Amino acid sequence: MVDTQTLLTCIAFLVVALLYASTGQAGASGYIAVMALVGYEPDSIKPTALVLNILVSLVVSWRFIRDGHFNWQSFWPFALPAVPMALLGGYITLEKTWFEYLLGALLLVAGTLSLVRRPMGDDIVRPPRKPVAVACGAVIGLASGLTGVGGGVLIAPLLIFFRWSTMRAAASVSALFIFCNSIAALAGNWSATNHLPHGIGRLALMVIIGSWLGAHLGSRWLSTRQIRVLLGVVLICASVKLLLPV
Repeated sequence: MVDTQTLLTCIAFLVVALLYASTGQAGASGYIAVMALVGYEPDSIKPTALVLNILVSLVVSWRFIRDGHFNWQSFWPFALPAVPMALLGGYITLEKTWFEYLLGALLLVAGTLSLVRRPMGDDIVRPPRKPVAVACGAVIGLASGLTGVGGGVLIAPLLIFFRWSTMRAAASVSALFIFCNSIAALAGNWSATNHLPHGIGRLALMVIIGSWLGAHLGSRWLSTRQIRVLLGVVLICASVKLLLPV
């Protein structure tokens, strides 16, 4: 028999996965907020978020790529330097307060970038210079490894804000970027702690269901404006939860 708190936690993870997946995200910041609220041990939060990130980003990547939204040229210059930096960041364990402040600040910046500008037309895309993309990818990779967020919440708003990608292409790039970074960060975390999360079968099932539904909505039904606004609202709400804990 499943107790009420476990049931509510599973539902919360499903909703988080659905909301984030509709914007090409995996939901780590949302999972972290839920886990902190229900009292998970601090040393289990980061690896749990990374495992769920991997599962969700795999589903979302498949959906967006299958529907023809993925752009390889927008992906590899960011991903190539990000993966080794995510491995390094995953190896480093921050003190809880610094972890929450860093993650909250990153999400606030990303959410603001999503809301501050009107979406551009899909034909107005200017890819970044390769050195700029490589530098951004390295910084985002390190930040994602340190916090466990996967980096999608940073790269998607960046691609859109600077008009480096269309909305749905940014979502698809973000999903695969999260998948690669999360694997690297989890490997780094495991090598430092020799600890992987246990007993997350129910949560894994919930996020897979939520991510499939969310990816379907984001890939086919939501407009670019709806995706942009939804992404910004979700990120800012998560940042407020971390920066102003109650």
